[in-house]
Amino acid sequence: MELDFCNEGPVTFDKYETIYQQLLTKTISHLHLGGDYYVSVTIIDNETIHGINKQYRNVDRPTDVISFALLDNEQNKPIPGMIIDLGEILISYEKAQEQAKQYGHSEEREFSFLFVHGLLHLLGYDHMKEEDEKVMFALQDEILGE
Repeated sequence: MELDFCNEGPVTFDKYETIYQQLLTKTISHLHLGGDYYVSVTIIDNETIHGINKQYRNVDRPTDVISFALLDNEQNKPIPGMIIDLGEILISYEKAQEQAKQYGHSEEREFSFLFVHGLLHLLGYDHMKEEDEKVMFALQDEILGE
Protein backbone atom coordinates (compact mmCIF):
# COMPACT_ATOMS: atom_id res chain seq x y z
CA MET A 1 0.00 0.00 0.00
CA GLU A 2 1.30 3.39 -0.92
CA LEU A 3 0.00 6.77 0.13
CA ASP A 4 1.07 10.09 -1.35
CA PHE A 5 0.42 12.78 1.27
CA CYS A 6 0.46 16.51 0.59
CA ASN A 7 -0.22 19.25 3.15
CA GLU A 8 -1.12 22.55 1.50
CA GLY A 9 -2.42 24.29 4.61
CA PRO A 10 -0.57 26.91 6.67
CA VAL A 11 -0.57 24.46 9.58
CA THR A 12 1.26 21.14 9.55
CA PHE A 13 -0.96 18.08 9.48
CA ASP A 14 1.94 15.69 8.83
CA LYS A 15 0.90 13.33 11.64
CA TYR A 16 -2.01 12.27 9.44
CA GLU A 17 0.30 10.73 6.85
CA THR A 18 1.04 7.81 9.20
CA ILE A 19 -2.58 7.59 10.34
CA TYR A 20 -3.85 7.56 6.75
CA GLN A 21 -1.32 4.90 5.75
CA GLN A 22 -2.59 2.70 8.59
CA LEU A 23 -6.23 3.38 7.65
CA LEU A 24 -5.52 2.55 3.99
CA THR A 25 -4.02 -0.80 4.98
CA LYS A 26 -6.83 -1.49 7.46
CA THR A 27 -9.55 -0.64 4.91
CA ILE A 28 -8.08 -2.83 2.15
CA SER A 29 -7.70 -5.69 4.64
CA HIS A 30 -11.19 -5.20 6.10
CA LEU A 31 -12.71 -5.38 2.62
CA HIS A 32 -10.60 -8.46 1.76
CA LEU A 33 -9.20 -6.82 -1.37
CA GLY A 34 -6.13 -8.28 -2.98
CA GLY A 35 -3.50 -6.21 -4.70
CA ASP A 36 -1.23 -3.29 -4.04
CA TYR A 37 -2.97 0.07 -3.85
CA TYR A 38 -1.92 3.70 -4.26
CA VAL A 39 -3.91 6.71 -3.01
CA SER A 40 -3.12 10.41 -3.09
CA VAL A 41 -4.47 12.61 -0.29
CA THR A 42 -4.12 16.38 -0.01
CA ILE A 43 -5.06 18.60 2.92
CA ILE A 44 -6.32 21.95 1.57
CA ASP A 45 -8.22 25.03 2.71
CA ASN A 46 -11.91 25.92 2.28
CA GLU A 47 -11.25 28.37 -0.54
CA THR A 48 -9.48 25.74 -2.64
CA ILE A 49 -11.99 22.97 -2.01
CA HIS A 50 -14.84 25.43 -2.70
CA GLY A 51 -13.40 26.16 -6.15
CA ILE A 52 -12.96 22.46 -6.89
CA ASN A 53 -16.47 21.66 -5.62
CA LYS A 54 -17.92 24.37 -7.87
CA GLN A 55 -15.90 23.37 -10.93
CA TYR A 56 -16.33 19.59 -10.76
CA ARG A 57 -19.61 19.11 -8.88
CA ASN A 58 -21.38 22.40 -9.67
CA VAL A 59 -21.87 22.96 -5.92
CA ASP A 60 -21.04 26.55 -4.93
CA ARG A 61 -19.77 26.02 -1.38
CA PRO A 62 -16.87 24.44 0.44
CA THR A 63 -17.19 20.80 1.44
CA ASP A 64 -15.25 18.57 3.81
CA VAL A 65 -13.95 15.88 1.42
CA ILE A 66 -13.92 15.25 -2.33
CA SER A 67 -12.74 12.05 -4.00
CA PHE A 68 -11.66 11.61 -7.60
CA ALA A 69 -11.73 7.91 -8.45
CA LEU A 70 -9.59 6.51 -11.24
CA LEU A 71 -11.31 3.11 -11.32
CA ASP A 72 -14.87 4.22 -11.92
CA ASN A 73 -16.33 1.36 -13.92
CA GLU A 74 -15.86 -2.21 -15.13
CA GLN A 75 -13.77 -1.08 -18.12
CA ASN A 76 -11.12 0.31 -15.77
CA LYS A 77 -10.14 -3.04 -14.26
CA PRO A 78 -6.65 -3.10 -12.74
CA ILE A 79 -3.86 -5.03 -14.46
CA PRO A 80 -2.73 -8.01 -12.34
CA GLY A 81 0.67 -7.43 -10.71
CA MET A 82 0.52 -3.66 -11.16
CA ILE A 83 -0.06 -1.13 -8.41
CA ILE A 84 -3.70 -0.01 -8.42
CA ASP A 85 -4.04 3.78 -8.40
CA LEU A 86 -7.41 4.40 -6.77
CA GLY A 87 -7.37 8.18 -7.18
CA GLU A 88 -7.20 11.30 -5.08
CA ILE A 89 -8.81 12.46 -1.85
CA LEU A 90 -8.98 16.17 -0.98
CA ILE A 91 -9.77 17.14 2.61
CA SER A 92 -10.52 20.65 3.86
CA TYR A 93 -8.66 21.15 7.14
CA GLU A 94 -10.95 24.06 8.00
CA LYS A 95 -14.09 21.93 7.56
CA ALA A 96 -12.49 19.04 9.50
CA GLN A 97 -11.64 21.33 12.41
CA GLU A 98 -15.09 22.95 12.34
CA GLN A 99 -16.88 19.58 12.24
CA ALA A 100 -14.77 18.13 15.04
CA LYS A 101 -15.96 20.96 17.29
CA GLN A 102 -19.54 20.68 16.01
CA TYR A 103 -19.71 16.91 16.65
CA GLY A 104 -17.79 17.10 19.94
CA HIS A 105 -14.94 14.78 19.05
CA SER A 106 -11.23 15.13 18.34
CA GLU A 107 -9.76 16.56 15.16
CA GLU A 108 -7.88 13.28 14.70
CA ARG A 109 -11.17 11.38 14.67
CA GLU A 110 -12.69 13.79 12.13
CA PHE A 111 -9.64 13.76 9.83
CA SER A 112 -9.64 9.94 10.04
CA PHE A 113 -13.36 9.74 9.28
CA LEU A 114 -13.02 12.01 6.25
CA PHE A 115 -10.12 9.95 4.89
CA VAL A 116 -11.99 6.65 5.25
CA HIS A 117 -15.13 8.22 3.77
CA GLY A 118 -13.16 9.45 0.76
CA LEU A 119 -11.34 6.14 0.40
CA LEU A 120 -14.61 4.19 0.35
CA HIS A 121 -15.81 6.49 -2.44
CA LEU A 122 -12.64 5.65 -4.39
CA LEU A 123 -13.46 1.97 -3.88
CA GLY A 124 -16.93 2.40 -5.37
CA TYR A 125 -19.11 2.96 -2.30
CA ASP A 126 -21.69 5.70 -2.29
CA HIS A 127 -24.49 7.09 -0.12
CA MET A 128 -26.94 8.51 -2.63
CA LYS A 129 -29.57 5.88 -1.78
CA GLU A 130 -30.58 5.01 1.79
CA GLU A 131 -29.59 1.33 1.48
CA ASP A 132 -26.16 2.29 0.06
CA GLU A 133 -25.70 4.84 2.84
CA LYS A 134 -26.32 2.15 5.48
CA VAL A 135 -23.67 -0.10 3.94
CA MET A 136 -21.09 2.66 3.54
CA PHE A 137 -21.62 4.18 6.97
CA ALA A 138 -21.50 0.75 8.65
CA LEU A 139 -18.17 0.09 6.94
CA GLN A 140 -16.84 3.46 8.12
CA ASP A 141 -17.74 2.60 11.70
CA GLU A 142 -16.18 -0.87 11.45
CA ILE A 143 -12.94 0.44 9.94
CA LEU A 144 -12.66 3.26 12.47
CA GLY A 145 -13.35 0.81 15.29
CA GLU A 146 -16.51 2.30 16.72
